[in-house]
Formats: sequence, C-alpha cells, structure tokens
Amino acid sequence: MFLVSKYNKIIFFNLIIVLWFLIMAQVALAQTPAESKAGNYGLNTTANVTGLDTTNNKDLPTIIGKIIGAALAFLGVVFFILIIYGGYMWMFSMGNEQTATKAKDIIIAAVIGLVIVLVAYAITSYIGSTVAGTPV
Repeated sequence: MFLVSKYNKIIFFNLIIVLWFLIMAQVALAQTPAESKAGNYGLNTTANVTGLDTTNNKDLPTIIGKIIGAALAFLGVVFFILIIYGGYMWMFSMGNEQTATKAKDIIIAAVIGLVIVLVAYAITSYIGSTVAGTPV
C-alpha cells in the first residue's frame, strides 16, 4: 500500500499550481494584440494621447537632457539615503551628544545639497527653455 505523506501532497499541489500558471501565461501571450507583440504594449498610443513625444530623438540637446535628468534622479536617491541615515543616527544616538551632532550635520548637509541641486536644475531648465524655445 502506497502511503502519501503530507509533504508529498504539498509538493504535488505546488507542482500543479506552477504548471497551471505556466499554461495560463502561454494562453495569455497567445492572445495579445499585434501592438504588444511589437514590444511597446500600447505605451506609444497612450503617450500620444497625453501629448508626449514618442520619437527617439538622437540629437545632442535631448541626449544631454536625459543625462542631466538621470544624474538628478541619482542625486535625489543619494540625498534620500543621507536623510534616512542621519535620522537613523539621530534616533539611535541614545543621548550621546557627539553622535547626535554628527547626525544633525549630515541632515543639514543633505538638505543644503538638495537645495543646491534643485537650484541648479531650475537654472538649467530655464536656460534650456530659453535657448531651445521649449520647456525642459
């Protein structure tokens, strides 16, 4: 007589679920519209409705703008991490005045750096819109 253990039932049930999802994924992919098979999944249509530019501009101002945007996004993440780190240090300083002061200095420096980056972005955006005639 074949004994089915509890673990065999769990393994069999999980195997059935995985196979079911694999089969359903194939069915869903077989029913996608032609636009999805092209790789844009309707995003170009939605962007055109909202007025966004979907052409792949390879001119120099567009490339520079994308680089500046990526750098500013990276700096935003860095400032966020510094604020979290400073807050963590301040919370867990446990009355140590030296650690609390260091944490406060980190937070102040991060806020000052964020203000400098935002002002630099505003100046770059203004100059870019003035020279190119379109807002960045």
